[in-house]
Amino acid sequence: MKNSLLIIFCFLAGVWQISAQIVSDSIIGNVHLFNNPEVYAIRTNLETTFEEVQKESVWKKYDSLFENEPGSAIWLKFDVENTSKELLEAYYLSAHDYTDIYQFIDSDVKMFKNGSLVPLYNRTNKNEFYFTELKIPSFEKSLFYVRLSSIKKKKDFSHTMLYSKEEYLLQTYIQSKYEAKPVAFIFFYIVSLLTVFVFGLVFWMRLRQKLYLYYLGYLFFQIIYAFTVVRTSSATVGNFFLNFPIIATKFTESSQFLFIGFYIFFILNLLEIKKYDQRLSKILIYFGRFCFLYAIAIFIYNIFWEYLTVGDFIFSTVRFIVLPLNFVLIFWIVYKVKHPLLKYFIVGQTFFFIGAILAFYLAYSFNPTHPESIFSFPYSSNIVFQVGLLAEVFCFSIAIGENIFLLQKEKETASQNLIEQLKKNQLMQENMRIELDKKINEKTEELIQLYSKIEKQKEEQIKNSFTQKLQEMEMLALRSQMNPHFLFNSLNSIKHLIMTSRNDDAVKYLDDFSTLLRGILQNSNREIITVEEELEILELYLSLEKNRMGNNFNYSIQVSSREELSQFQIPPLLLQPFVENAIWHGLNTSNNPEKNLTITFDTSECLKITIEDNGIGRKASSEKKKLHKSIGMSITQERLSLYNHSNDTSISLAIIDLEAENIALGTRVTLTYSY
Repeated sequence: MKNSLLIIFCFLAGVWQISAQIVSDSIIGNVHLFNNPEVYAIRTNLETTFEEVQKESVWKKYDSLFENEPGSAIWLKFDVENTSKELLEAYYLSAHDYTDIYQFIDSDVKMFKNGSLVPLYNRTNKNEFYFTELKIPSFEKSLFYVRLSSIKKKKDFSHTMLYSKEEYLLQTYIQSKYEAKPVAFIFFYIVSLLTVFVFGLVFWMRLRQKLYLYYLGYLFFQIIYAFTVVRTSSATVGNFFLNFPIIATKFTESSQFLFIGFYIFFILNLLEIKKYDQRLSKILIYFGRFCFLYAIAIFIYNIFWEYLTVGDFIFSTVRFIVLPLNFVLIFWIVYKVKHPLLKYFIVGQTFFFIGAILAFYLAYSFNPTHPESIFSFPYSSNIVFQVGLLAEVFCFSIAIGENIFLLQKEKETASQNLIEQLKKNQLMQENMRIELDKKINEKTEELIQLYSKIEKQKEEQIKNSFTQKLQEMEMLALRSQMNPHFLFNSLNSIKHLIMTSRNDDAVKYLDDFSTLLRGILQNSNREIITVEEELEILELYLSLEKNRMGNNFNYSIQVSSREELSQFQIPPLLLQPFVENAIWHGLNTSNNPEKNLTITFDTSECLKITIEDNGIGRKASSEKKKLHKSIGMSITQERLSLYNHSNDTSISLAIIDLEAENIALGTRVTLTYSY
């Protein structure tokens, strides 16, 4: 881009200056504004407005002190007077990135915008970014303020001029003719790449292989790069980056490294480098990723922190690293890889390096305007680079075509080998079938015997499983019978308190009963609970019965260690029926003035639970005809039987009538826990 602008303005600056005065009857040829005594200048920052500049009083002659510097703007001020009867048409020339012109005619102000980085839709002149048309009415004087700024220092293009219409038409004609062939080649390059891209897209859509996807990326960013080059030319057709000049300028470097990155991954897949050298494959993968990261990083840098000196340093440093590394990797590939398509890689890479090295030399060390040079044409560095790229693309296009041929040949060979292998497999299968038939006949009898044995075992397992499930269902049924029985007795207690007008006791009893009921419901779905949990429910139940029966009923619970009770597990509500039976059938019907119930938990050896009362005894209780028959004891004994049958531990039950001289003194129930 810099070389192309240099060529343009070396041509334009070579035109003669006929008049040294801006204030004249007409402008013939061109008039230099640099070092013109009628032109004044001032340097400001980029944020300074036109209104602020108008108020400035210290203006200096426009000379070499006002070279363009990034981060600042140069304002020019001059008059142009038209003393003729005709409308004076002049063209202001500037190669700066941004050119804003304010024209005063009497009290009216007109504004013109132009410049290489001004989008096409905002430019006054849609045909050229460096010429701006100015019109001065007859017998009028116009005051001009011109604001010049660039994102990079353009030392060779700080001079500005005014052209007559005839000179403007002549120079634009010369320039368009001068650029015709280079621009035509750039479009030929773009059309060629687009054609190859379409074919590559068809291959990728049909085969869906990464190889063609990488090739499409390689071509796509070459096309983007080519359009960024077209933006700086005089071409108007297809030059869509004129609408996004800033993006095109900042993306030029990134587009080159993006297509290099895709190119590396394309070569990795085309030559199947991983088959020949895994270490080389890893290095190329890292190199390709570096190109992608650098492309992203340099684009971000150009957007936010672009400075000419730093940018040139990065540009040169990266190439001084990348180019030698490329040479090393190329020789490594040639030495290690023995792929049939290697010859296309060597030829294409040779074209690429010749173009890249020549382009780098032309961009930074060579004067392309030298008349005797074969590279004395516009955009020489870019075009030389594109020639190398296009030759490389053609080589790889041929390589892809041959690769498809090789793949087809491999498929045919693989198909033939598969057919032969299938024949061998069929023969092997026939031999194996005969051998298997023999072994099957030998094993059939063994399998029949084994099957009979397995069936017997399975039948026994099913029988045992059914028995166990039956026991579990019986346990569940017994437990469901236990809970309603206890609830019935408890509700009778509440009913008794209400009927005897003990309302306060009934309320307290009801509160305790609800707490007890909650505990019972929580434990009703559990197969076993700890003895400590059973004791908590039992204490709550006894407190209810104490509340119902009054002070003549006393109970005592003796526990050697509650912590040790948590180590033993029993079915829920196992002890409650025995206590309930002692109260309702032993103590409740007794005439003793003091009705005592003692419950002892002895953990000295294993666990021994004793429930003892001073009631009427079992014999007298069974003779009470009006009492209903208690089913709690029978249910509990069945539960104990099922528990002992289905668990490793067992609980034995012993019930003793306490007597002295044939007089009933009470009942003692003993439950012994054993392993």
